[in-house]
Amino acid sequence: MKTTNLLIAGFGGQGVLFAGKFLAYKGLLEGKQLSWLPSYGPEMRGGTANCSVIISDEPVGSPIVSNPDVLMVMNLPSLDKYEDATVAGGKIFVDSTLIERKVERTDVDAYYIPATRLAKEAGFPTLANMIMVGKLIKETGMVSFDGIREALSKVVSAKHADLLEINLKAIETGYNYAE
Repeated sequence: MKTTNLLIAGFGGQGVLFAGKFLAYKGLLEGKQLSWLPSYGPEMRGGTANCSVIISDEPVGSPIVSNPDVLMVMNLPSLDKYEDATVAGGKIFVDSTLIERKVERTDVDAYYIPATRLAKEAGFPTLANMIMVGKLIKETGMVSFDGIREALSKVVSAKHADLLEINLKAIETGYNYAE
C-alpha cells in the first residue's frame, strides 16, 4: 500500500489550490483514492493558503494532513510553519526564489527550485506553482508524468483553454529542472 500525504502552502494568488487540485485530478485519473482539502484565509489574494492532498492505493480516512510526507512551500512563513510537521524521511520542496533560508532539518530531503525566477524567465510569471509541481512529480512519483495533459484539461477551465499549453510547459520545466 502506498499513501502520500502532501501539503502545499503559500500566499493566496500563488496557485496553491490549483496545484493541489491538479495533483488530485491526476491521482483520480490513475485510479487512486484521494482527498483534496483547500484552506485559505479571508483574503483570497495575499492571505495564506494551503491545500492538503492525499493520494493512496486504499480509501482515505481523513482529509487532513497534519504531518506531510511531502511539503511544497511557496513562501517563508509556510516553511517556518510546516517544516517541523513534515515526517522524518519526508521531502520538502522550496521555491528558492522567494525563500532564502535552507531547510534546517537533516532527516528530510530538501529540494530548492528557483520556480518564481524560472517562471519569469520562461515568460509565464504566474506559473511558479506548476514548475514546483513538475519537480515534485519527478522526485516523489506520487503520480506519473504520463497523462499530464489529460489531467490539466480537467482543471484548466474551458474559458482559459488557451492556458493549457503554457501550464504543460511549466510542469515540464520543473520536471526537467536539475539542481
